[in-house]
Amino acid sequence: MTGGLAFLVAKYNYWVYIVLMMIGLYAIIAKNNLIKKIIGMSIFQTAVILYYISTGAKKGATIPIIAHGHGHEAVQAADYINPLPHVLMLTAIVVSVATLGVALALAIRIYEQHRTLEEDEILERLKE
Repeated sequence: MTGGLAFLVAKYNYWVYIVLMMIGLYAIIAKNNLIKKIIGMSIFQTAVILYYISTGAKKGATIPIIAHGHGHEAVQAADYINPLPHVLMLTAIVVSVATLGVALALAIRIYEQHRTLEEDEILERLKE
């Protein structure tokens, strides 16, 4: 393999995030059904969460718990996984689930009011 192609293949996980983000973005922008837009938003949020979780991973690293047996040796930060992205994404998952719940509840109320979930039809009814 050439250098550029080898680099692209080695970073396949980034391509997965990009594809997921584009699927979610496409659903948000191109679809007229509100449920499909909500699902697109959820896919987009999941792609962002997966991306940030992957940034905290390192080959050959260990969890950041320092055993008491190290004595007075200097601790090398490069030997440990950064827990901050994982902790922040736990919060993002909670926010994502809450956002999904509120969006679905709003979709139910919109359906009760307008008897449709199609954005075009709702906008036409609001103009009347």
